[in-house]
Amino acid sequence: MAAENGFLPQFVDQTKFYNQIVLSHLLPANLWEPLPRFLQTWLRSYLAGNLFYFLSAFLWCFYIYYLKLNVYIPEDSIPTKKAMIMQIHVATKAMPWYTLLPTVSEYMIERGWTKCYSTLDQFNWFLCLTYIVLYLVFVEFGMYWAHRQLHDIKFLYKHLHATHHLYNKQNTLSPFAGFAFHPLDGILQALPHVIAMFIVPVHLITHLSLMFLEGIWTASIHDCIHGNIWPIMGAGYHTIHHTTYKHNYGNYTIWMDWMFGTLEIPVAEDDSFYEKAK
Repeated sequence: MAAENGFLPQFVDQTKFYNQIVLSHLLPANLWEPLPRFLQTWLRSYLAGNLFYFLSAFLWCFYIYYLKLNVYIPEDSIPTKKAMIMQIHVATKAMPWYTLLPTVSEYMIERGWTKCYSTLDQFNWFLCLTYIVLYLVFVEFGMYWAHRQLHDIKFLYKHLHATHHLYNKQNTLSPFAGFAFHPLDGILQALPHVIAMFIVPVHLITHLSLMFLEGIWTASIHDCIHGNIWPIMGAGYHTIHHTTYKHNYGNYTIWMDWMFGTLEIPVAEDDSFYEKAK
């Protein structure tokens, strides 16, 4: 555990530094400095999460639906403003709860309850890279089964995951849909990132970076643009998931779906568009 290695003060210093960087640029000091560090960390995660969500989704939508109209997506497949506004509404309601997960995970790291480490000199580079691979494999496995159970267990689907599957056609999916989940649904699917820290040693900045990358990835796989880069679980695969409800539960790669028999491969119609494999 991190506590045994005496690195807890470094974790605390890093958290304070991240809070200072984000909050000092977004809020007056008198609004956040008096708060306990846990609330500061949550506020930092909440504000940064909203900023990331709106900036990335707006810019990506502007690019693919306006600047590159009919290049990546045919005009009749562009989601309506009503659909995107509904996705934004769902996502913003859930954001205060989503951002509790990284806040709690940093609290556990600071207490030394995880295998997270603070400096790269604790292991050689080979071990660091090996642990990152193991971390990602665990996350891939955990997110696949969390997502699949949210479909297979009817109670969970009806009360949690169905909120996200309101968007079940190409012309209702957009980057804004990436965060449009029931709050508990989003937390359950991201939970493997936190559980992995109790099993695999991982550098704190690596963990936070991979959590951030998860947000980017979630937005990108809802844009319906199929990159077709093996073995990446691109938007083509994920659009099939939204239309069939029983394929392509994976996160970054197709490997878990291939291993467990749920893979459905998109077939390109031309360089930009595809249809579900028959």
